[in-house]
Amino acid sequence: MRLDPDCIRDVLLSVEKHSTYSRIVEPANFADDGLVEKYGEDKLMYHIREAEMDGLLVGLEFYMGSDFTIKDLSPAGHEFLANIRSSKNWSKTKQIAKSAGSFSLKVLAEIAKGVIAAEIRDKLHPGS
Repeated sequence: MRLDPDCIRDVLLSVEKHSTYSRIVEPANFADDGLVEKYGEDKLMYHIREAEMDGLLVGLEFYMGSDFTIKDLSPAGHEFLANIRSSKNWSKTKQIAKSAGSFSLKVLAEIAKGVIAAEIRDKLHPGS
């Protein structure tokens, strides 16, 4: 299956929305957010697993069938999401990734850091 960056972003946003110190994320949370309907169960499960394998999620446990729990975002997941939360920054990140020819999670994370760094630079030194 091909990695869908928008699905990864939606997964991270949903996990952030539903997880707390004492509450885990379950399949119903993704259904409530419309992600099962938007992406389908197989695609959503694939992207949850990919996000975990890339170190963006912690405490992912799969059970019988398509049941699972997620404890939270990892520090790397929080950082990546903070860098792509803004639709403007996410759009820039995807445009750069497309022109570079890579949508891997590591590449997207590095591009997002660069987009944020450029934005900060422009705010600190306008017109440079």
